[in-house]
This record gives sequence, structure tokens and C-alpha cells, in this order.
Amino acid sequence: MRTVATLATGALVASVAQAQVVQWDIVRKHTGPKLTRRAGTFTEVITNEKVRGGYFASCSVGTPAQNLTLQLDTGSSDIWVPSSSASVCEQTSSSSDGCSLGSFDESESSTATVVGENEFSISYVDGSHSKGDYITDTFQIGGAKLTNMTMGLGTSTDIPYGLVGVGYTLNEAIIGTTHSSSSQYDNLPVLMQKQGLIATNAYSLWLNDLDASTGSILFGGIDTEKYKGDLTRINIQKDASANAFTSFIVSMTSVQATSSSGTDTLSSATFPIPVVLDSGTTFSYVPTDLATEMWNEVGAEYYSEVGLALLPCSMENSAGHFSFGFGGTGGPVINITMDELVLPLTTGGAVTFPSGPNKGQEACQFGVQNFSSDSTTFLLGDTFMRSAYVVYDLVNNQIGLAPTDFNATKSNVVAFASEGAQMPSATAAPNQAAVSESASTTTGSLGASGGFLNDKSSDGSSLPPPLDWSRIAVMGASMSLVLDKDGLDSSRGLRTLESEDEGE
Repeated sequence: MRTVATLATGALVASVAQAQVVQWDIVRKHTGPKLTRRAGTFTEVITNEKVRGGYFASCSVGTPAQNLTLQLDTGSSDIWVPSSSASVCEQTSSSSDGCSLGSFDESESSTATVVGENEFSISYVDGSHSKGDYITDTFQIGGAKLTNMTMGLGTSTDIPYGLVGVGYTLNEAIIGTTHSSSSQYDNLPVLMQKQGLIATNAYSLWLNDLDASTGSILFGGIDTEKYKGDLTRINIQKDASANAFTSFIVSMTSVQATSSSGTDTLSSATFPIPVVLDSGTTFSYVPTDLATEMWNEVGAEYYSEVGLALLPCSMENSAGHFSFGFGGTGGPVINITMDELVLPLTTGGAVTFPSGPNKGQEACQFGVQNFSSDSTTFLLGDTFMRSAYVVYDLVNNQIGLAPTDFNATKSNVVAFASEGAQMPSATAAPNQAAVSESASTTTGSLGASGGFLNDKSSDGSSLPPPLDWSRIAVMGASMSLVLDKDGLDSSRGLRTLESEDEGE
């Protein structure tokens, strides 16, 4: 899955020791090349764009190497790069700087081979797309070089950068074109294992907090210093329609809200809720009934005109938090604090609520939004995943979860011992087999909400300029893009919201 972002190109650094673990470090800003070394790792910078979301890796493609910055995405499975001949890369204007993150000129690579002419095609809910050829070429991440890497080449695209998808091969775009599982190919993590860079098809993700400058994705192992408490394994669910593993769907079995006023157990008719753990989406999307309860806890208001729940930016200072539970009783629980759930509306100046109880206060977006309750799968994006250390084991079809250790400075990398080996240092959730399909019981009150609201700090003495509602639709669109082919709700149309300020 993908969110729109504009950011500076990251720097490429590398460290090569043993061919068992590959690590990409995440940085929020360009810091220049630096070399770090630890046993069995390759390190490369990725860039976190705070406001619009997304984690980007500096890679290189072809011979001689051409540098590109691509979005890392656990919710899709293809690497694709924009072609230098694509019109979006040739267009520059006051609102577009073309393919500033790099593009690929296949004619300049002596190792590029077209293997699927006009067979690459991927589209998104907002209407953006990328189409073109499948090619094979060399692909470098840090000092590690993969040969004959299959990638999409976007010759007709309106997206000015490409993606690095690391999901199941059955989720590759080519499957949607041919409607045949026999079309799947060895994508990045599979080829890493086959070419001896890692022992098994598995990786762990540490995004760190919203304001952090460092984080990492570690292929082939875990880092025991990047999480707190126990690492717990839960099973990935098969896609019901395909009866196969196509995406990282796990069972979310509880959500609680805790503040100085107490703890509320929230309800939804959809529990246990199937959710995809997806680094390529900024927000988290849950059933409308659950989202509404979460909004009520924090005083967020839903604006149907733009399909977004908004709240005062001062709520990021609230001491309340939400606890997401997985795999039933005894399963992993991840706490999400409010400073991870309050996101700016725009990259420009402050905007305010034009009316209502929050009139005059600066407006922000709440990090949990809604999908309609008839959706088959829901989504936990970066607003959730920054608070979790997540291990993806694509061989045993398991996810490992533990509370993240924000801004950890130590490292202890443990590689998977062999292909199909169990996740290091992890224990299985003890009661996930007993998780029922019945809905949770509504508590009847939201007593904890008072603590969320009372904890906020805003004296209202200095009010920003009036809210420009037209800018919300732009940010809302960029933050709610999901892949149509994943079966997620694609009916979330965005409309321009006219000003409701009483003075207009």
C-alpha cells in the first residue's frame, strides 16, 4: 500500500559482514553517508516523511548503477521504478518537481532485460497508477547486490517515485493481471534468501517514534534491543477468497482506552477484527463502530465532507493511550500514546476549527480513521506500527509482536538459524486457537474519556488564522490511499469541504 509523499532523497550507506542478515536503517532527514558495522548486516538509509507518511530507501538499479529512492511497503510485493521516459518524470512546475527521488533509464543499463512487455499494472483508490513492463536487472541495497531481480518499470505513471514491496509473492501485481498463481516470481525477500544473503524469508521492522531520526528494517533476523518485554508469535490468516497467504492479516481481539479517569474496553461487532500490518499506509483504519468509540474517547469530530476525524492538536499532550490486543488472552498488547496518534493537517501554517466546541483551536488529524464495517479486512498503518516491534516470518506464516523500545541505542542482532527456523526469542500466543468470532460486549459508558480530555494542554490565548477547509481534502486524499487489489474498502471518496466559518 502507498501514501503520497514529497521528501529529500536519502543517502546510501553500506556495511557488509556475513551473508545472513541485511539491515536498512531509517532516518527522517538526510544526514550524509555514514558507515556502521555489525555482524552479518548490510545497512542503508531510509527516510521518514513525518507529515504525509512513508519510509523510503535509497537503492540502486542497473549497470552502471542508477540511484533511486523508493518507498518501503510491507503491504505490497513488487519492486517498481518510474521510467525516465514517463511523462511524470519530465514534468516540472510550481507544484511538481518531477521524479526528484530518481527514475530509471533502462536503455543506459547493460544488464536490463524486458521479461514481460506491458504486463506490469498497478492502480490505487485515488485513481493514480503505474503501468509498463516487467524487467530483470541488478538491484543493490547498501553493499548487497542481487542479480536478475524482477521489477516493474513504470513507463505510464502519474506517481513520481517507486516502491519496494516485501509482501507475499501471491500479492504481486502480475497475479491480478494473469489471474494465475503460476505467474508469481521471486520478489526481494525470496531472492535474498535464494542468493544467500539471509537464511530464511523473514524480516523485522522497527520504525521508532513519530519524531525519531533512526529506525530499521532487518532482513533475516531480529534485534532483541529494539523491543521491551516478550516477543510473542501470532498466526497470519489466509485470505478467505484465495484460501492462501496473500497479506499480513492477523486477528485483533481487543482495544482498550486508558486515561487518568480509568480504563474502557471498546466494542465492535467485527471482533475479532482481521487487520493487515502495513508500513505503506500512514493511518490505521478500523470498523466504523470501533473508530467512533475511539473518537469519542479523545473528542475527535468526524467530517463526512472529507471522510476524516479531526481533533485539536493539543491532544497530542494527553497522557491517555489505547491498548491493541492480538491473539486472544495472553497475546501481545501494544500501547499507542496520543503523541503518535495526532498528525498535522498540512505542511503549511496552522489551521483552526471554524465552529463548535473546538472553535479557534488548531486542527489535526486523528491517526485512526474508519472503514465501513462490511469491509473484509482492516488496516493498521504507521500510526500503530511505530509503537510495535514487528517480525514478519513468511515461511512459518507468523507475525512476532512486542512493544517497541523507542530511540533504543543498543543493538543485539540474532539471525534466523536456517530456512523455516522458528522466530528467535519468541513464544507463541497461548490462546489464539480459542479466539471466537463473536463480537465483544459493549461496556455502556466511556468513563476514561474524561481523562483524555482533561489531560490536554491548551490555554487558547493565541489563536491561529481561520481554517482553510479546502486544504484538508488534499491532505486527506494523500493519507488514505490503499491498494484496490487488496480487497480493502475503495468507496472512500473525498470531496472539497466548503468553509463553515461563521464569518464567511
